Amino acid sequence: MTQAAALLPETLAEEPRAPRGRGGIVPVLAFAGIVVAVMQTLLVPVIKDLPTLLSTAPSNATWVMTATLLAGAIATPIMGRLGDLYGKRRMLLVSLSVMVIGSLICGFTDNLLIMIVGRALQGFAMGAIPLGIGIMRDELPREKLGSAMALMSSSIGVGGGLALPAAALVAQHADWHALFFGAAGLGVISMVLTLVFVPESSTRARGSFDTLGALGLSAGLVCLLLPITKGSDWGWTSGTTLGLFAGALAILLLWGVMELRIAAPLVDLRTTARREVLLTNLSSIMVGVAFYAISLVLPQLLQLPKATGYGLGQSMVVAGLCVAPLGLTMMLTAPVYARIAAKYGPKVSLMIGMLIIAIGYGAGLALMSAPWQTIIISVVVGAGIGLAYSSLPALIIGAVDPSETGAANGLNTLMRSIGTSVSSAVIGMVLAHSSVAAGPVSVPSMSGFRTSFMIATGAVVIGLVFAAFLPSRKRTAAPARPVATSEGSAAAVAEATEILQDAALHDAQDRSFSEFRGFRGRVLDADGTPVPRATVTLIDQRGRQSGIVVADGAGAFALAARTAGAYILAVTAPGRPPLATHVAYTSVDELVAVDLRLGATVPERAAR
Repeated sequence: MTQAAALLPETLAEEPRAPRGRGGIVPVLAFAGIVVAVMQTLLVPVIKDLPTLLSTAPSNATWVMTATLLAGAIATPIMGRLGDLYGKRRMLLVSLSVMVIGSLICGFTDNLLIMIVGRALQGFAMGAIPLGIGIMRDELPREKLGSAMALMSSSIGVGGGLALPAAALVAQHADWHALFFGAAGLGVISMVLTLVFVPESSTRARGSFDTLGALGLSAGLVCLLLPITKGSDWGWTSGTTLGLFAGALAILLLWGVMELRIAAPLVDLRTTARREVLLTNLSSIMVGVAFYAISLVLPQLLQLPKATGYGLGQSMVVAGLCVAPLGLTMMLTAPVYARIAAKYGPKVSLMIGMLIIAIGYGAGLALMSAPWQTIIISVVVGAGIGLAYSSLPALIIGAVDPSETGAANGLNTLMRSIGTSVSSAVIGMVLAHSSVAAGPVSVPSMSGFRTSFMIATGAVVIGLVFAAFLPSRKRTAAPARPVATSEGSAAAVAEATEILQDAALHDAQDRSFSEFRGFRGRVLDADGTPVPRATVTLIDQRGRQSGIVVADGAGAFALAARTAGAYILAVTAPGRPPLATHVAYTSVDELVAVDLRLGATVPERAAR
């Protein structure tokens, strides 16, 4: 027992906690995601009035929107890494509390700079999305994980879509600052629900927080987005614009080199460079660009007066209701995603989603002359974004170790946030500089709206190309003859393999392991009874933790092995002696099925 315990990392040698009630985890985390996403579209109903409300130029008012998205882009990998190190629930509560503080700051000011600071603090809560996905991965049984993560991922769009009519109703019948007080109230409710229903994850990563990496990423993104927003005012060939672009390139390159050299980077760029992770993240940027375009264009088109010749003359509330199907459709596509991914894999569902988005925006170029046409655009684009967003976490989690879940999903959400930030900056600039005079004020032109839709269409087509090069799902090979080490072991391995294959057919998340290579199996008692929620740790030949996972209710587990060699599988479970056993992984194309019997001297194995 002492020898087995010594093989485990110090933080993992303790017995895992007994399972807690988990019935409230999914709805509470999804609600937190929706609350955070509300921050993105909170001010969309009043976006055309922001220059007047804040006494500033339209290009400056754009930063009230962009600051939230930029802060979200910076916060997602930071909070993902902090969650891996110090606890995902703890960091989720920190994210929500910062959002509440930012909302209160905005609620008491009309000053542009203070408003931008408050909006940036609101955006900091975007880290709640990867944290929520990480908690689900750590706490939920495998059969529920796929649909739960799809719901959490799509909550970004759901919250943004549902916020539009609610925010419009408040802004039309009350002072616009009430929007921020409502946001603060939602944040407090989410914090209370998290404290009551969400357990702290026991999974921890090793290492320390990369402060310099966080500062470098922040500086690089600011230098990139500032000239995009102000380039038309400064001049695209001016020294300031070109200098900031050059500075962004230099900072991000140096940041990348530094991240590759330090032991505990903010972003594991080696993992990021893997084909499936890189292409998924590039696709995520394009989906983010496409998602935010519709939120900026349609509400303004609907509210512009008919006297312009193209405005639809609707109230804030009607405009919000016309765009609300965007979020509702995203929510309804989660079960559709599960069916598609279960049969064809998340790559196919991602490509279908982006194709639908492209069709929606392409049709939208000709469907801007009546409110009912904007509803059609919202429904089609929302369905596509729902499928695309639901597919992303399954693709990412299938390519990384469980201990890297928070950071990997944080990076993926960072890519989406960079997409929405770029979308906000670019489309805000396009609309501001293609505006026409309408009495004493300037309003966006129809050519500006159409240009924005064309940008979104082009982005999603590029994303579709990236997705096409993702590795395709392979058929599950028939299991090879198992090597039995005791009576009944062959039957046990076959049974475990069958259970895993059946679970894969019904679990969208398991489809993310279509390219899975490593160790799979079940944790069993000596009499063959499954041991649920046992902690299984994979340790390489240098004694380093290569992965950790909590087995599901049937005792099943899966751990990826990135390189061939000798490993140790260490198991702990409440009320049972720990087990540490040597296993071999001889080929990077191998899948090793292993039954770990607590109390037995050797595991039951079958390689294929």
